Amino acid sequence: MKYQPSIAALTLGAMTLVFSTAAVAQDDEPLEEIVVTGIRGSLAAAVDQKRDSDQLVEVIIAEDIGKLPDQNLAEVLENITGIQITRTAGVGTGVQIRGTNSNRVEFNGVSTVNSGSGRSGINFEDVNPAIISAVEVTKSPDARTIEGSVGGTINLKTIRPLDLPATLGAVRVQYEDSSLSSESMTPRFSGAFGDNWSTGAGEVGFVISGSVTEQESVSFRPRTDRDNRVSPAAAVDPSEFLGIQFLVQEQENYDYDTVNLASTFEWAPSDSLKFHADIVINEQERSQDSYRLQASGVSTLRNLSVPTAYETVDFGVGPGRFPAALQGTLEPDLANDDDDPNLRFSSDTGSRVTDSQIIALGGEWNSDRWSVSAEYAMTTSDTSNPNLSTTLNFINPNCPLDGSSNDNCVPFIYDLSGGTLSWGVNYDSPFAPAQADLLDPANVVLDQVIIGRNTTENEEDAFRMDFSWEADWNGITTLDFGFRYGESSSRFNRIQDRIGGFSRMVDSPNGVLFSELLVPGPSNFDKGDGRTLFIRDFLLVDPDRAFSDPDGTLAILEAAVVAHDPVSPDTARLASDRNQFYDVSEETTALYAQANFQAGIFRGNVGVRYVETEVDSVAYGFEDAAGNRSLESTKGKYDFLLPRLNVAAEVSEDVIVRFGYGSDIRRPGFNRISTAFAADNQENSAIDQGNPNLKPEEVDSLDLAVEWYFADSALVSLGYFTKDRTDIIGQVFEGALLVEDASSTSGLARETDPSCPGGGIWNPTVIPNVLGDPNRLGLCVDYQTWTNDPSTTTQSGFEFAFQYDLSGFEDRLGWASGFGVIFNYTNQDFSGGSIVDCTSGRGAQVLGSGVCIPRGLLDFSEDAYNITIYYEKYGLSARARYTWRESFRTQDFGGGANTSGSSTFSFPVHTLDRGQLNASINYSVNDHLDVGLEVVNLTEERIDQHCVSTAGPLCFVGLPDRRIVVGGIYRF
Repeated sequence: MKYQPSIAALTLGAMTLVFSTAAVAQDDEPLEEIVVTGIRGSLAAAVDQKRDSDQLVEVIIAEDIGKLPDQNLAEVLENITGIQITRTAGVGTGVQIRGTNSNRVEFNGVSTVNSGSGRSGINFEDVNPAIISAVEVTKSPDARTIEGSVGGTINLKTIRPLDLPATLGAVRVQYEDSSLSSESMTPRFSGAFGDNWSTGAGEVGFVISGSVTEQESVSFRPRTDRDNRVSPAAAVDPSEFLGIQFLVQEQENYDYDTVNLASTFEWAPSDSLKFHADIVINEQERSQDSYRLQASGVSTLRNLSVPTAYETVDFGVGPGRFPAALQGTLEPDLANDDDDPNLRFSSDTGSRVTDSQIIALGGEWNSDRWSVSAEYAMTTSDTSNPNLSTTLNFINPNCPLDGSSNDNCVPFIYDLSGGTLSWGVNYDSPFAPAQADLLDPANVVLDQVIIGRNTTENEEDAFRMDFSWEADWNGITTLDFGFRYGESSSRFNRIQDRIGGFSRMVDSPNGVLFSELLVPGPSNFDKGDGRTLFIRDFLLVDPDRAFSDPDGTLAILEAAVVAHDPVSPDTARLASDRNQFYDVSEETTALYAQANFQAGIFRGNVGVRYVETEVDSVAYGFEDAAGNRSLESTKGKYDFLLPRLNVAAEVSEDVIVRFGYGSDIRRPGFNRISTAFAADNQENSAIDQGNPNLKPEEVDSLDLAVEWYFADSALVSLGYFTKDRTDIIGQVFEGALLVEDASSTSGLARETDPSCPGGGIWNPTVIPNVLGDPNRLGLCVDYQTWTNDPSTTTQSGFEFAFQYDLSGFEDRLGWASGFGVIFNYTNQDFSGGSIVDCTSGRGAQVLGSGVCIPRGLLDFSEDAYNITIYYEKYGLSARARYTWRESFRTQDFGGGANTSGSSTFSFPVHTLDRGQLNASINYSVNDHLDVGLEVVNLTEERIDQHCVSTAGPLCFVGLPDRRIVVGGIYRF
């Protein structure tokens, strides 16, 4: 093995060079204005930076200390043309730049690491925009730009103390309220202090900003599965239709407790020498107290239940247009099945606790013709995923027990009309329980407990040096070159167990034995859309207690299990899952050289970046002859040469034409290049395995843009981009066969031959539910892994931006001169690719076998726009922003569902067109105090998700909350 220099050795040697000859800051183009007050001032500064850049960049600058345009970092980025976002329970958690999630996030030019296995960097919900002074998105990189992005590089900039014109001091206090929450308002506190001083040792500066945020986000997500093609004897017109398979009433509820701290120390001993130390600390505690109410076992009525109303859906493939159940009742038939349909109450508490740090030490030195910089950066992220999720089965006192099963019948009524996907208990049925019965601990039994303590440890250490020489030769202004050496790693340890998955009453403890843990669930599901049909009364294992005291909660549940079955109790045995353990490490060396030029109307840069990476993926191998398993290492190596060119031509005083070309790579996620595999004992869970032979995706990008700066702070721009992507990474799926089986409660069953001749893979740990005999372990299940698409895919599109205000007409318009407008529009297209999704399981039963649809690019909207209208005058600052994106295909949908043969007919779902309106108003009471009001999702826009096609059956609905934030800022 060849010698690899350590980070420490490189750092020591290079910093010695810095002290003796040179050192440079990470950012050679510091912000022109660090603290900018007001909407108009921040827009003007952002336009200036965009105009002066040789690259295609987009900039957002804080309007005031700690005040970017939105409360969420993803929503801040949504202000930029070409960017769309996705949300979890109404909170922005995903960002697509030019249609892709494959982007990079940096802090002051330093790489960040993810809380999971991804490569994009820090989670957007983990950073309060209050600590950010500016956001810069680079769409066309130069040779100095770190590799790893397909859409763009997002650089989060904090305040630089030596740039402060005066002492900085501010405190902000805010409170947020969720329209769907049953709890009180949550607080937000943030503040900043900074100053610089002239001393005998030179200029010294220090700044610190921080925030403490509590936030509750709530979204209601009803779900209906109609992936059951049935022909009841009593059905006449139509005689065949899509029947009800599953009904879910789900509430997503996440509580965020976030602490952010950013601090910078700068020391300039002389005009030519400067050092800096940056520290960024982020602590995120995202606890979940979601619930799912499930009408299960509905398929037992597939040959008996006839709807009272139908609708026609259009899959666009297979049978095309097809009738589907819309309204009706699901009445128990004791002669057919005396314990179905049944009702379950699930409390989902899968949470995330992440501590991340960024420490950067560096310096810069400048002479007449030379600039040299060095920086060492260490980025870490340690995450744990506590989980104590439970499922209770409701025992209906008005329906008989068959003596063995741990559930019994409950009558339901459903009305899916108007896009509500509404359902509830049919209280007109003689089998209906009383509402009080649903809140009686004696009427529930414990079905299962999921316990999790997963951990993920991510780290990157990097050292870079950058040199710049003023050439001043034939239009070449400077020659830049440098190198970067980095060591990154990701270590995942799955620690989980399950109590139960019981099917028999003899194994299931009654709720009386753990009644101290049971609490009534929220009764406000009607607040989302005013529905009247829903389940209002139910019991849950207290999710707040499960998160705050998991050991105590688990002890009570285990005591109940022991009390119920003292002879052979099923208690937790938490242990590391060797199947899923992985430890992936990488060593990367990058070299670059770049010439910057200016000649006549032209300016820009041309260069090349060389990248070499060695990968070591460690996971447990298979058992040897003695039944032992040991860690095995899989190694790999690759290198790339990445040319990059940026040209800006000032064809007139106010018009700039830009051209950019660049090559980049996107490395696969750490879990995707491990040999670990994920498997559990659920019949509908696919076995998911990594692929250590994955190659990085390659992307070649071309940009062409025209920008017209027709007035102060005004801009009209039109751009075209295209990206050719090779070896794009996608998931391939092999479905397990479903065969007709009259003995199964669902009428379908999975194969039990371990060779799985019909497809899929054998999982010996599965406990069958409705797809097999629950008394026999093992089934063939779906299998999925990752692969490189051998075909080239192409993304292309147009971006249009317009920005203007009326401040120049104050003498004629008076008060109306405070108005301004910002408009962004993106149109993009995607073609190519060879990965297809094909029917399996219930998808094959409904649509037919061998029906395939090209996957394309997920989370990709062809059209999107946002428009902001603002007013700023007389101390009043108001803004309204409407954002709209066209429908897109996604695998982000309701809890418990999957894209295998169940739930979504084997395909991603279509999220329909959606817009959202955010608004804010602030008033300056005096030079020190501002007060304000902000509203997110003002009109409470819903999310509709259809299966297979936009005209297919409505499968999921999202009803996110409206959040109102009130508060003020005081500046010292």
